[in-house]
Amino acid sequence: MQMECILIEIQNVSKSFYTFKAIDGVSLKIPMGEVVGILGPNGAGKSTLFKLISGLLKPDDGDILATNGRIWPKIGYKPDRLLLPNHLRIGQYLKTIARLSNVPEQVVQQTTFDSLVKVDLVNAADKKIRDCSKGMRQRIGLAQALIGNPPLLLLDEPSNGLDPTGQSDMNRRVQELHAEGKTIIISSHQLHEITKTCTQLVILKNGRIHYEKSMSDALSTSSHTIIETDKIVEGALATQILSLHDDVQFDGLSVILRNEAMSLRRQIITMLLMGNYDVVHVVENKRSLAEIYAEVVA
Repeated sequence: MQMECILIEIQNVSKSFYTFKAIDGVSLKIPMGEVVGILGPNGAGKSTLFKLISGLLKPDDGDILATNGRIWPKIGYKPDRLLLPNHLRIGQYLKTIARLSNVPEQVVQQTTFDSLVKVDLVNAADKKIRDCSKGMRQRIGLAQALIGNPPLLLLDEPSNGLDPTGQSDMNRRVQELHAEGKTIIISSHQLHEITKTCTQLVILKNGRIHYEKSMSDALSTSSHTIIETDKIVEGALATQILSLHDDVQFDGLSVILRNEAMSLRRQIITMLLMGNYDVVHVVENKRSLAEIYAEVVA
């Protein structure tokens, strides 16, 4: 079995602002090449956690480490609140960011161009930031984070304020970056965005992690398929079906398949039909991220 490669590890980290504890004993491993979605209500500590990982804040307690003795990875950070210099043009601003990021002068032009290509702003490079829409500003924030091609991206609310078309466009760009091998930590209040783009799920509440799973495991938990038959399944056939998986059960006229047993749907339907049972109705109920989130933060 292939070992999971951890890029950075957060060990029992806490951060307070006066008497308010924004982050309280958080421990979290960030696997390389994954998209980790951070959810939580306002004030849960999401933005504070991003600033701790990026080095903008120092933990009061605990450590944030590059694992296995690696050099700390370069980080591209797009904060939730974008404070951009309105008097500059997009290209000018990104060149300034490149120089501040210690990009060698001879490749500043190419680095800026590559960043503009990634967010489809090449044709708008000469446009003043003051004339940019909310969607363009979010793309500028992403372009800024991509300067220098960092392997780790922190994207705090990248779709904030965007219309559905803009949200879809941002989701596509995050998926493209993931396909390139980037490790991405993303926070959002758009649950469909997290569902589509993330491979790992973390839910914060009151500065603590209250839920942590892979996205596939989170969505499969409590999911089930109901196969309704014309009569109660009995005898040898019932025994055979129950022996297929522990998550297969009967309830009156229904055969219920939970979690991994859902993959046996076709096999069980075939067994029922061959046993002279009619399949009246098949219903597949999948758990949504909205349901998971509501349970955790309630």
